Amino acid sequence: MLDEILLEKLANWRPDTANPTLDVIDTPGNWRVTVEPQAVDRIGADLHRLTVRPVNAVPRGSLRDQAERLAHQVTGLLEPLRLVEIDEPLAVAQLRSVAPAPHAGGVRYYEVERHADGTTHLGRFETHPGEGKRQSIPFSLTQEALGKIVRDFTS
Repeated sequence: MLDEILLEKLANWRPDTANPTLDVIDTPGNWRVTVEPQAVDRIGADLHRLTVRPVNAVPRGSLRDQAERLAHQVTGLLEPLRLVEIDEPLAVAQLRSVAPAPHAGGVRYYEVERHADGTTHLGRFETHPGEGKRQSIPFSLTQEALGKIVRDFTS
């Protein structure tokens, strides 16, 4: 399974300037996962972004069905997710943390973009009232949570 292959490769890989991302494709070649880490150790990773893309897989259901399923299935994050909007012309759904976490006068939240073809991006952002801009921030996942999120994104 993709999550097992990813965790096996992640255990023996560390990001550097020559290889800043890790790409893994599952054995039958149905899905590809890209990890953009800040740091990796034997327990987990600090990630800038996680992307899962279908190679030969076809996601089940409409984009709304896929997004709602993700909102209920993804439980390995600090906050649960909710569907925020679906942009039909661009065929992308946006999910965010139900209750963003307060931090230093602002908030931090997860954001998932699910495209109709199954491509899924996960990131974490921080914003402060009145600043108008959000900033991408690293987020930590244990290897177990990372594996579960990859399974949730591909099921």
